[in-house]
Amino acid sequence: MSEWTLLHAHLHQLLRSQLWLPAQQSLLVAVSGGQDSLCLLRLLLDLQPKWGWRLLVAYCDHRWPADAGNAAFVAAVTQTWQVPLVVQAAVVPPCGEAAARHWRYQVLTAIAHTYQCRYVVTGHTASDRAETILYNLVRGSGLNGLQTLTWQRSLTPEISLVRPLLKMTRAETGQFCQSRQIEVWADATNENLAYARNRIRLEVLPYLQQHFNPRVEQTLAQTAELLAAEVDYLEAIAHDLYQQAIAAVSQPPQWRIHRPSLQSSHIALQRRVIRQLLQQMMPSQPTFGHIEKLVNLLEAPNRSQSDPLPGGICAQVEDDWITFVRVS
Repeated sequence: MSEWTLLHAHLHQLLRSQLWLPAQQSLLVAVSGGQDSLCLLRLLLDLQPKWGWRLLVAYCDHRWPADAGNAAFVAAVTQTWQVPLVVQAAVVPPCGEAAARHWRYQVLTAIAHTYQCRYVVTGHTASDRAETILYNLVRGSGLNGLQTLTWQRSLTPEISLVRPLLKMTRAETGQFCQSRQIEVWADATNENLAYARNRIRLEVLPYLQQHFNPRVEQTLAQTAELLAAEVDYLEAIAHDLYQQAIAAVSQPPQWRIHRPSLQSSHIALQRRVIRQLLQQMMPSQPTFGHIEKLVNLLEAPNRSQSDPLPGGICAQVEDDWITFVRVS
C-alpha cells in the first residue's frame, strides 16, 4: 500500500465504526476523473488489502463537448491502477445539471445490478454538501432539502449509495492528489458561471470564507448532518400519523384525509403528512404552496375547496374529511 496518511486513517476508522462498506463486498466506484473521485478511488485501493473489497469503476459519459477525451483519461488511470472499468455513454446528452444527475444515478444503479455490486460509492465531499445546502436554501427548500447529501441512501432494496468522503473538503482531496502526483481531469464546465453551483463554489463560498467564517464549508456540512438526523426523526413520526390520518378509498384519486386526526398535531407534522400524500398523488414534487393549500383546509368550513393541483386534482372539505376529485 502507498504511504498511510491522515485521510487513510480517517476513512478506515469511519468505515470500521459505521460499517457502510462491509469487508469482502463488491463496490462500484463512480469516477469522473476529477480530484474528489480519484482521491476516493486511490483511498479505496490503498485500503483494499485490509477490507478485501472487489472494486469496479464506472464512468458516465454525458457526451457533452467539454467531456471529450475524459473517458479515455479515466480509462488510462484505471488501467495504470489495475482496476476494471465500465463506461456508459448517454444516448441523448442530458440537458442541465438536474437531468445529468438523474441520468447518472440511473446508470450507476443499472451497472451495480448487472455486476452484482451491493454498494455504489461516490466522492462527494463536505464542500459539495456546503454548496448544496446553500443552493437549496436560496431556492426555498425545507428541512428535507437542507439536509443534503446524506452518508448513505437506498438506490434499490438491494443497492445502497454511500458517500464516505463527506467529512473531507475539496481542499483536502486536492492536496492528497497533489502529494501523490495524481493527475486529474480539468473539466472546463466547472468554471462556467452560468451554472448556479459553480457560482456558489467560485464566488459565494470564497466570499463567506473571507468575510464570515474561514471554515464555512465544514460548518455548513455539520449543519446538514444535524438536519439529517432531525429529518429522519420527524419523518418517522409523520409516517405514524399518516397511518391514522390518511384513508384509502376505492375511487381515484384513492385517498382522503381525516381532518380531526391532523388538527391536534403540530403544523410541522401536518405539513409532512400532507407532503407524503401529495408525493404519491402529484406528477411532480409538491411545493410549499401546494402543501399549504391542504393545510388551510384542515380548519376550513364545510364545502371549502382548493385550487386545482398539478395532475388535475382538486381538494374539498366534506365534514371531517378532505376528499379529492379530478377536474377537467
